[in-house]
Amino acid sequence: MNLTLYGYDDHWVAVDCGMMIRQDLPNSPLQVPNLDTPKALGIVPKALFITHGHEDHIGAVAWLWPMWSCPIYATPLAAGLLRLKFAEHQLSSAAIHVIEPGEALESGPFTLRYLLLTHSIPESCALVMMAGGYRVLHTGDWKLDPEPIIGTPINAAHFKALAPVDLIVGDSTNAPMPGHSGSEGDVARALAKTLSNCQGRVVISCFASNLARVLAIGRAAHRCGRRISLMGRSMERMVSVARGLGYMDDLPPLVPNHDLGYLPPDEVVIIATGSQGEPRAALQRLAQGRHPYVDLQPGDNVIFSAKAIPGNERPIEQLKKRLAHLGVSIYDEFNHPELHATGHPAQDELIKLYQWVRPKHLMPVHGEARHQQAHQAIAKQLGISAPLTPVNGDLISFDSHGLHCEARYPQPPCIVSQNSVVPHPGLEVNDANNKARRGSLYLALPVTATDTGWARIGRLMLDAASASPLDEDSFSDWLDDQLEEIAAETLADLRQALQPRLVHWLAEHMQHLPDVHLQIMAAEMPDTVILDNAANR
Repeated sequence: MNLTLYGYDDHWVAVDCGMMIRQDLPNSPLQVPNLDTPKALGIVPKALFITHGHEDHIGAVAWLWPMWSCPIYATPLAAGLLRLKFAEHQLSSAAIHVIEPGEALESGPFTLRYLLLTHSIPESCALVMMAGGYRVLHTGDWKLDPEPIIGTPINAAHFKALAPVDLIVGDSTNAPMPGHSGSEGDVARALAKTLSNCQGRVVISCFASNLARVLAIGRAAHRCGRRISLMGRSMERMVSVARGLGYMDDLPPLVPNHDLGYLPPDEVVIIATGSQGEPRAALQRLAQGRHPYVDLQPGDNVIFSAKAIPGNERPIEQLKKRLAHLGVSIYDEFNHPELHATGHPAQDELIKLYQWVRPKHLMPVHGEARHQQAHQAIAKQLGISAPLTPVNGDLISFDSHGLHCEARYPQPPCIVSQNSVVPHPGLEVNDANNKARRGSLYLALPVTATDTGWARIGRLMLDAASASPLDEDSFSDWLDDQLEEIAAETLADLRQALQPRLVHWLAEHMQHLPDVHLQIMAAEMPDTVILDNAANR
């Protein structure tokens, strides 16, 4: 989720308002930012600025914006997607204002300008914010793609003109990755080559928001004499909005799903949702033989043009086993890594951007602690001050003395339940009436899937607010042992197995059992751990 609040002279603005899918909860509900802290501090943003249209940046707007009722500024694609969400919630879209990349606007003491970047969705923008003589660059999500397929490469002159900036709030997602991220142009050529060598029907699964990838697939299919069809509501919705803005003008004509049975298999390319093993997505229905119009046959091909999101490894493996059982050839990130490119900057790109804008200070955001720490190391190499690795709920001041964490507020999770935002309940305990007065324990457990089970990655995020003392070292050791013992296919299964054990251990080791809030998060396995495991086999 992304929601950042910036304040100057008691005037506040918000940047992005995203949601996340809770993989560790049954039915994978949506989690949205908790607004209790800003409400308690009297913070109500006067404007909401959207950097781009990904769900982790816009997915919570329709749920939370009614508490603010402020103007919303977004580029055309993100604005179009937001209008669809507002219509679904029966909200007026009058507050949504379209702003073109490059435009500037004001909100109280803030002057902001949208600067176009390249990312895995068109119109991703950085925000240059000026207030009180300070110049802050909020990068949003980005990469340096020389051939983005849709849109133009980054204009270096626009960013060099900003130098020096006082503070950069920067994307850490791929900070541990050396070198340069791949280009969408390279992926397009790899897809075209692979497609030309395929016999039989071809299904390509990618993220619906990666419109450049969809367009590249359509062009490659047309050159190979194949017709294309979109499969999945999110794919159809995204392409529909993009077409209305002129981004997909040269996408070949689409074949409706119900007409696919009339075409020979070697004349078909299906662009489908479901690359992450989602149970109700199009690719899963195809793998289970449940699609009403298409049956995959031996000799058909499925291309995963997307990397596994942490936590989805096992569902994806189950999906691939079903496809293999049908006799389908599978192309993925392991046997054909050239068929996907990340949307975030690797180390060389971070260095190049920072050489352009010459920031004095850096606040590394996005990713996990190790990604932020790798980002800090790059800053140190460039002589940039980066003293903090912020976590959710940090109130940070920036002034002539640099960055300082003023306070840290726990962020109890809020989920969407039956069309309303509600606090996620704590774990079940017997003494329900006395939980609140015995304090609260918020536990965020980052884990990664291993060959045999699960393992904790990085720091244990623990906040025992007004609860009785807890030996965190013993607790961490016990958790590691439990993760090693528990056999679970998904994060939801892991949570269900861990929950009663956790309550039992805490009841034995704490004077009073607090209200316990557990969030199990999927984390990425660090390369060093992967190498160590390989060496020990």
